Amino acid sequence: MIRAGMAAVLSLVLAATQAGDTHPYLTADQYPDGMAILPPPPAAGSAAAQLDMAVFRATRKLQGSARWRIAADDVTNDPLGRNACAMQIVLDAARAPVLTQLLARVGTGPVVGKVKAAYQVPRPYLREEGPICEAKTAHLAGNGDYPSGHTANGWLEAQILAQVMPDRASAILARGRAYGESRAICGSHSKSAVEAGYLAGASVFAVLQTSLAYQRDLAAARQEVARLRATAPRPDGAACAAEAAALRVRPW
Repeated sequence: MIRAGMAAVLSLVLAATQAGDTHPYLTADQYPDGMAILPPPPAAGSAAAQLDMAVFRATRKLQGSARWRIAADDVTNDPLGRNACAMQIVLDAARAPVLTQLLARVGTGPVVGKVKAAYQVPRPYLREEGPICEAKTAHLAGNGDYPSGHTANGWLEAQILAQVMPDRASAILARGRAYGESRAICGSHSKSAVEAGYLAGASVFAVLQTSLAYQRDLAAARQEVARLRATAPRPDGAACAAEAAALRVRPW
């Protein structure tokens, strides 16, 4: 009976996806107000602002290291790929369409964008010369430092994956934290922007729990992943050990 019930949920989710039900789970007015939740960025000349730049200088020494390479990969990788070692299963859109679609319908843009526009904090490499792990494009320079959108989305995705696989929650959340740290190691964001990103991601995750559509799709994603754990490939053990060793290098 339970198996039949979960199969019915999965069928409903697949039907909704096929029908084009891909809009965000939250409407514009449901997102939390980042200006009310996030603290303002450090004031110029403050101890916190000085610490931001001290972290930037210190992490330039990581250029070329294994941790730097992970930070570079974290610029463009996808949540299922980056969390493969943490989840101990290799998933992608073809294997896990329900989970992929669930992740595609979430984001922190309405929270992060409002705060970025209000403060327009220059990224650390614009305040002081230094290499970063991604191209120094005009788009990157024009998109403010505070808060980190990568961090916010990565932390939101990690919390969702931890809900889907609660027995792997510690490893998944640790990788989500490291994903945010990658932005400081990369040099694209300051320490304060990364920390604000975690808060932005957590605030969206909290409100997301009120969406009935999200709860429906979450149940189906859990069922999908439970089935795949018996058949999907496992990540390479040596590669995961190397990743774990590199991630022990912390930016602060």
